[in-house]
Amino acid sequence: MEKPEVLKALQEVRKNAKKRKFSQSVDLVINLKGINLKKEEEKVNTFLTLPHERGKKVRVTALVGQELMTKAKAACNQVVMDDKFASLEKKDIRKIAAQSDFFIAQANIMTKIASTFGKVLGPRGLMPNPKAGCVVAPASDLKVVIEKLQKTVRLETKNEPTVKVPVGSEAMKDEDIADNVLAVYNTILAGLPQERANIKSVVLKLTMGKPVFLGEKQQPVEEKV
Repeated sequence: MEKPEVLKALQEVRKNAKKRKFSQSVDLVINLKGINLKKEEEKVNTFLTLPHERGKKVRVTALVGQELMTKAKAACNQVVMDDKFASLEKKDIRKIAAQSDFFIAQANIMTKIASTFGKVLGPRGLMPNPKAGCVVAPASDLKVVIEKLQKTVRLETKNEPTVKVPVGSEAMKDEDIADNVLAVYNTILAGLPQERANIKSVVLKLTMGKPVFLGEKQQPVEEKV
C-alpha cells in the first residue's frame, strides 16, 4: 500500500461524509483471513506509537503513590492515590474506567493495583501495560509518558479476525492521517504469518460515514494443515 492510494481513499471518505456537529474519528479496519486465533502467535496484539496524534486527546488516569502524586496531578486527567484503593467499590472503578483511555501505574505498587482494579480493568483491556509504557518507575517524567500515549494505539484482533483502530480525525490533515494509516498497516502486515495473503480487506471510514476500501482484493490464502 502506498501513500497516494491512502490519500485518494481519504478524499473519498470526506466526499461521502455528512456534516456533523462534532469532528468524527477516522477509523482504519483491517479484515484478516487464513489465521488461527486459537494460536497466540497468530493473533495481533501489540501497541504502536503513531507518527502523529489521533486528533482527539487521550484521557489518562494515574494510579500512583506519594512519589508520583505531584507529577501525576500536573499531567494526567485523573489521579487515584494508593491510600484510596481500599475505599473504592466496583461501581467507583467502573466510573473511573469509563472516563479513561489509558491507565498508568507506579511500578512498585502494581500488586495493589492488580488486586484492586484487575477484575474491572482486565476485561476492558485497560490494565496498565508495560508494552505501552504504562508501568512507570517512581522517578519517571510523566509528561513524556503522556505525550507518547497521545500517539499510542492498541492493535488487537480480540475475538474476531479484524483490527479496528482510530488513525485520526476530520480536523487533521490528510497527509498526517495517511502517515498513521501506513504505520498501522505496515506493522500489522509484518506480524502476519503470510503477510499480504492474510489480509482480506482494508477499509477507511468516519465514525458515522460510509466505508471506503483500499487496495485490490487479495488472492485466497491456502488453508493450513
